[in-house]
Amino acid sequence: MQRVRTPLDTTRAPPGLPYIVVNEAAERFSFAGMKSILVVFMTTHLLDSAGASAPMTGAEAKGWFHAFASAVYFFPLLGSALADALLGKYRTIYWFSIVYCLGHLALALDGTRAGLWIGLSLIAVGSGGIKPCVSAHLGDQFGRRNAHLLERAFTWFYFAINIGTVASIVLTPWLLDAYGPHVAFGVPGLFMLLATAVFRGGRDVFVHVPAGGAALLRQTFSRASLASVGSLVALYGYVAVFWSLFAQTGSAWVLQAEQMDRVVFGVELLPAQVLAAQPLATLALLPLATYALYPAIARVVAPTPERRIGIGMAVIAGVFVLLAWIEAQIAGGAHPSILWHVLGYLLIALAEVLVAVTCIELSYRRAPPAMKSLVMALFAFSVSLGNLFTSAVNLFVVDAEGASLLRGPDYFLFFAGLMTATLLLYIPFARWFAGLPAPAQPTDGALEAPCSTPRS
Repeated sequence: MQRVRTPLDTTRAPPGLPYIVVNEAAERFSFAGMKSILVVFMTTHLLDSAGASAPMTGAEAKGWFHAFASAVYFFPLLGSALADALLGKYRTIYWFSIVYCLGHLALALDGTRAGLWIGLSLIAVGSGGIKPCVSAHLGDQFGRRNAHLLERAFTWFYFAINIGTVASIVLTPWLLDAYGPHVAFGVPGLFMLLATAVFRGGRDVFVHVPAGGAALLRQTFSRASLASVGSLVALYGYVAVFWSLFAQTGSAWVLQAEQMDRVVFGVELLPAQVLAAQPLATLALLPLATYALYPAIARVVAPTPERRIGIGMAVIAGVFVLLAWIEAQIAGGAHPSILWHVLGYLLIALAEVLVAVTCIELSYRRAPPAMKSLVMALFAFSVSLGNLFTSAVNLFVVDAEGASLLRGPDYFLFFAGLMTATLLLYIPFARWFAGLPAPAQPTDGALEAPCSTPRS
């Protein structure tokens, strides 16, 4: 498929931009809504093959949840390879979106473990396959004459991500509580169908970049190319531990919220609805970090990307100490206010900005020009590894009866200690990493677009 040239010859916004932004908002609604109710569904609504109630334990549900999240961030490796070498970004996004829709359909129709496994597997393949492609496809729409609009376009793109996420987290738990899992999973599925239809509607106005074929794969996986991203892969190993903590907002936080006082201004919130505080806080903190926090840090020490990542690691370790304190209060028979979780979400959103957004920026600056899609897929794989570790802790660190060996506050203190130890190892690595030269970047050709921060 040849590249459409028209959008490159204008100073206006590309005509395909609205299709991509609306598609992203609807897709994020579908994914965030489905994910926000997963743990609650598994622990309260799950059925056996005969249709009788057969809920999971909290530890088992957390294990399934993080195994699914790990798979979601593993499949970007497949999506990026197919998009760059064989199908191109448009066809990769479209066909993986259809797989995505089938996953939602399975969850909506079948409330058993078999339906859960089939649905989550298809969603992991579909969602993971499109992750490394959508933001890069957005960047493909711009040329040199309208490059000044790219930053504004990504602002709208990121705004769409968070609007879709917030709306879904507020609505979907209520649908589960009021109408049950068929409707609660069905509505996000309809939004994914809408996302696919909108994206298909833009096919004739999109800029299409043809796939590079086998030659691109050989170049990408050559010894020289792989060696050039080795330092980034090492960085992602440290960041994977950050994701093992960050991803638990959808699992351990929800289970803890069930035992807290969730009445705020006279309204009782559902446990999963409190998750909306995180994307809202992220929206607020993005400009705050750029225009206030980083200049304040600069008065003491230069806020280099490596230092910002380290500060974010320290922040999230502190959040898990807070969660351990909350859990200790619950074990004493108290019901702490859910406002403690709101504080935690504010801090974890700050950690996200410091670590995830900074790491994306650093990755694009350090990645060789021909390997930017692969590098972003590897960054997503760090999210996969973090979730895989958390899944393993919940599924295998158990006694003979299947009960977790990390009970009460000890569970959160374990992860706080893990993050602290990782930070101590990261400090000398960061000093070495900061001294490495960045690869040369092209001065002409298609624009390379930064990727949005992954939502766990």
